[in-house]
Amino acid sequence: MLKCSLCVHDERTAKIDVIDGKPLCRECQVYLRYPIEREAVRRELEELMEKVDRAIVAYSGGKDSVVALYLTKEVYRVPELEAVMVDHGLMAGQAIENAERIAKHLGVQFTLLHYDYSDIFREALLNAQSPCRACSRRTMEKLRKYTLRKGYRYIITGHELPFGHHPHRLMSGGITQIRLLSMMTEEERFEILRKLPFEFLELPGYTTNCLVLGPALERYWGKHGHSFEQRRIAALVRYGLMSREKAEKELERPEVPEWQWELVRRKLDLNAL
Repeated sequence: MLKCSLCVHDERTAKIDVIDGKPLCRECQVYLRYPIEREAVRRELEELMEKVDRAIVAYSGGKDSVVALYLTKEVYRVPELEAVMVDHGLMAGQAIENAERIAKHLGVQFTLLHYDYSDIFREALLNAQSPCRACSRRTMEKLRKYTLRKGYRYIITGHELPFGHHPHRLMSGGITQIRLLSMMTEEERFEILRKLPFEFLELPGYTTNCLVLGPALERYWGKHGHSFEQRRIAALVRYGLMSREKAEKELERPEVPEWQWELVRRKLDLNAL
């Protein structure tokens, strides 16, 4: 099986061509033609953050949103700030406690919004698909509406991959979403986490807060033979933000403990799975 020589794609997950003796996936071929300049993205981010005086942080309580909150408060010193967490019904209780504790430690107002995403999660598990894109879209829309109601103009998120070559995008209603960790390496993020009273929750999958991700990954693996996180993690490797060794470990088939499956089945009324 051909494997991309630059990222972690293989023939199961991407079209791969052999170019000058090296296998390269189509995504890496595009990247090599139009490389993202890390320093240019970071400069643009610095210039944008100078204008931010009031903002909410899309705060999941996971490791990346915690880093985003720290940077917004302690590095960019945004004067008026609110950490808004959306509990979709399958957030780990320890993650919510973790989120509130970190916000208090940083002196940031913490707001917890409760919603029920059972429809998204149930459909994904029944069909062995990823729930993440639909979950993210719904969450960002709820945060956009919250931002408008509260009179903010900026939503700051903990995403490390930029929007193409830019760290921000304009949403409807004049709201700007800022991906504050754009082109930040994993080691840089962990260096910040070590400064904080952050407790890592051991969950299957690339998550420290979501209880549905592991079961969804396990179901997807059973049907497709690979992870639905492949494309995103391949991009992290391609951009030099994660090591190949770490990426391959993250893409392994997860082992979900029975207590987690039982909780998810009960919550979603999926006893047949």
